[in-house]
Amino acid sequence: MNILLSQPHMSGREMAYVEEAFSSNWIAPLGPNVNAFEQEVAAYADHPHALATSSGTAALHLALLTLNVGAGDVVFCQSLTFVASVNPIRYVGATPVFIDSEADTWNMSPDALRKALVQAATKGNLPKAVIVVHLYGVVAKIGEIRQLCDEFGVPLIEDAAESLGATWKGHMTGTIGDLGFYSFNGNKIITTSGGGMLLLATEQQKAFALKLATQARENVLHYEHEQVGYNYRLSNVSAGIGRGQLEVIEQRVRARRRVFTRYERMFEGIGVSYQQEIKHARANRWLTAMQLDHFPIGRDQLIHHLADAGIESRPVWKPMHLQPLYQDAEYVTVDGEDVSRRLFENGVCLPSSSNLTIGQQQIVIQAVLATRTFATEKSV
Repeated sequence: MNILLSQPHMSGREMAYVEEAFSSNWIAPLGPNVNAFEQEVAAYADHPHALATSSGTAALHLALLTLNVGAGDVVFCQSLTFVASVNPIRYVGATPVFIDSEADTWNMSPDALRKALVQAATKGNLPKAVIVVHLYGVVAKIGEIRQLCDEFGVPLIEDAAESLGATWKGHMTGTIGDLGFYSFNGNKIITTSGGGMLLLATEQQKAFALKLATQARENVLHYEHEQVGYNYRLSNVSAGIGRGQLEVIEQRVRARRRVFTRYERMFEGIGVSYQQEIKHARANRWLTAMQLDHFPIGRDQLIHHLADAGIESRPVWKPMHLQPLYQDAEYVTVDGEDVSRRLFENGVCLPSSSNLTIGQQQIVIQAVLATRTFATEKSV
């Protein structure tokens, strides 16, 4: 592919931190870059505590363990998401219940969540946690969801893997729930090559998660273990990359938002729609995802057409309730309307890199517009 969906965009500062790690011989998954990266992310998010992890998935796993989620528990989770938002529920032996999306933001429907919480309360089996996802960097209706979780006394975990830099009422996503986390995978808005960050409210929570992330070693001279632990810490080298990336996060957010605005302007009137920003929110627009509402060709045809032109695009995430892995899981909708399925069947993600040039984006735009001409000629 000549034009990729979302590629790394270096700031030029990463090598200074990486070279510092090499020159000081801090190559292990410990060191000054890790400590500084945690402090810098916590400061950027205006949150008390942050723990650097080997991935966003590891951060979610630790979040569930921090909330004491385990075998026999139930966790509510958005269905329209990447599978990494859900698999850690199974890691701890709990059962996922999937919640449908709403059509505005494409994120968890507050109405469906309320329905699921009322049903669970009636049965005396409230979930141990709710996981809301800020899909493609667009903020969920987090105020309503936070209020519902508080009303029913259920902890809220924010999957902000795709939404670093997105805000609601001045608060960073990942900091509004009880726990939150980011991903720094290679395709995210900033990257450490691979890594994540867990956001925690208290020093006690961080100490607990840190212990589990470092093989749960007891504080004695020899290696003593009373519980199962994990190798979940970020390396000092990777953290150095993250520090250089974090310095330009606001520039990256502005760039991705400009990419979205150009698509929105150039595709006006062609029968497509997008995730909507709620009031008081700023999306980071990690990916521009659009619905083919009245477009002349279908999702797969468009993706194949763009691929023939050297342009990478992808379907919207396939909802978890449609995945073979989770086909037996409970799924809660409003009035039987499966919004998540419709969004998947008609949704396409377009190239959205922060270093996408105007010329490259124009190639994508012309290729999308050309499919309409092609479809019209074919139908004549």
